[in-house]
Amino acid sequence: MAQITQVAVVDESHPLGAHDLAHACGAEIGWVIQLVEVGIVGLPDASAPAHDWQFQSADLHCALEARRLELDFGVGLEAAALILDLQHEIRRLKALMQAPGSPRP
Repeated sequence: MAQITQVAVVDESHPLGAHDLAHACGAEIGWVIQLVEVGIVGLPDASAPAHDWQFQSADLHCALEARRLELDFGVGLEAAALILDLQHEIRRLKALMQAPGSPRP
C-alpha cells in the first residue's frame, strides 16, 4: 500500500492559516483558538477573525508539542502552555551555561 505525504514550506512568505495549523496537528479550528487564548501561539492581532490568522513555523512547532502533551499525557492546554514555557527557559539557561566564558558549576 502506497502512502502519500504532503509537504508544505512554512516561512515568513508562506505562513500557515488557522485551518492549516489545525489540520497539521490533527485538530479542529476551535483547538487553535484555544492555543491563542492560552498563549501557546501568539498573534499580532488576535481580534481578527480566525480564518485570517497566520502562523509561522515556530507556532507550528509549539502547536505540535502542545498536541503531543495533550494526546500522550492528557495535559490540558493551560498546563501545556506552562510546560512549554518551562522547556523554553531550560533551553535558554543551558545555552547560557554553555556559552564561552560562562561560569561552570
